Amino acid sequence: MSAKPTLKPLAQQSIVVTGATSGVGLATARRAARAGAKVFLIARDEKDLRALCEELQAQGARVAWAVADVANHASLKAAAEKCQRLFGGFDTWVNNAGVGLFGAIRETSLEDQRRLFETNYWGVVNGSVVAAEHLRERPGGGAIVNVGSILSDLPLPVQGVYAASKHAVKGFTNALRIELLREKAPVTVSLVKPGAIDTPYSRHARNLTGQAVHNPQPVYATHVVADTILYCATHPIREITVGGTGRAIASFYAALPEIAEPLLARFAPSLMRDRRSAYQPFDDGLYDPTDDGLDEEVHYPMVRNFSALAEVRKHPGVTAGSLALIVIGAAAAVYLSQRSGPTRYQRIKTRIDPRGWVDTDALRHRFEDAVDAFRHGAEDFGGRASEFSRDARDRAYDAVDDVRDRADGWFRSARKDARKAAKKHGKTARHYADEAVDYARDHQREGGALLAVATLAAVIGAAVLESRRPDSHVRRIARFR
Repeated sequence: MSAKPTLKPLAQQSIVVTGATSGVGLATARRAARAGAKVFLIARDEKDLRALCEELQAQGARVAWAVADVANHASLKAAAEKCQRLFGGFDTWVNNAGVGLFGAIRETSLEDQRRLFETNYWGVVNGSVVAAEHLRERPGGGAIVNVGSILSDLPLPVQGVYAASKHAVKGFTNALRIELLREKAPVTVSLVKPGAIDTPYSRHARNLTGQAVHNPQPVYATHVVADTILYCATHPIREITVGGTGRAIASFYAALPEIAEPLLARFAPSLMRDRRSAYQPFDDGLYDPTDDGLDEEVHYPMVRNFSALAEVRKHPGVTAGSLALIVIGAAAAVYLSQRSGPTRYQRIKTRIDPRGWVDTDALRHRFEDAVDAFRHGAEDFGGRASEFSRDARDRAYDAVDDVRDRADGWFRSARKDARKAAKKHGKTARHYADEAVDYARDHQREGGALLAVATLAAVIGAAVLESRRPDSHVRRIARFR
């Protein structure tokens, strides 16, 4: 059989989607049904499968479903047989089912690690093997689309086990593609590597950190990944990344791992921590399906609805043609300018030359004029200041002389007034002094007599007081007599 597959338009395809009741799988199923494809849904929760099937059938789509755990090869094979009975087979198989786990590798039990690999890696292996067996015998062949992750190129702490499973998915996908090419099987194998997507992934993942976690920005809408998956269903594309930021960081990691790894170890855990939400121990889907309904998105505060990197990868011819036209147009503009008139190119060159933006000669003349004006102004100010200082000094001397003259006149006047007052009041003072002397002389005798009487009375009183004491000397003298 020819090695070149014939991929049909979506409206003519039957598409199998695993993990179809949540996130990217749910968005892919809805958009495929809207495009007119027959959609076969595979998931672990029968209630959500029934609800989604009824929703899409109500919109006029042909939809069927089967309950299966992708980790079980037999159940997946049974689901494929059911799809073949109902739809006559399938043209595209999308391996989307996966589970998550947040926590350090050494803190994660081996049982949990094995279970995550059972779903993320062995689920892809089981689905790819079943799909390849069917598509290699189907007329026109078909497509296998495996949903990996940018973490297959960029391992992160806290998501080490999940990143390891996606590394395994990438290695398996590339190896399977090479083998199918060697066998010339008409099957295309595509690997879609999303970055951070607005899905319930952080709620369904087992969280061993004890803190609320989320995808770091930038975050892309689920329909961006769904459109990329459906593009791979109709175009033979090998590998495609959704999200330019993740691709840039992965490239930096590949080029300079010695620098990138310390930075990731330091900043990645804090970027994944959701500080706006309280930690809630959600029922994770590691072992059993979650019962939270059909959640396609969780509505991050800012979600990007377009991935330029993915669009460039989808349309490499258009991108290369556009770049070629831009380069040719620029070259033609330069060439025509040179041919039609070299002076035009020279004028453009002069305009974009920063040295031509400023007239240096005019600027130098202006600067010299400003310096001269400043110098003249300084000289004029110095002359005025000198004149002012001389005038102030003269005024100060005049004021000092005037004050000295006034002080001398005041002292002379005061001395003259003092002499007159002394002469006027001297006579009066001498008259009062003479009267005082006469009065003292007249009362001198009376004062002496009064003083003698007072002294005698004091002596007698002291003797009386002394005689009243028991050991009085006066009493002993009287008794002796």
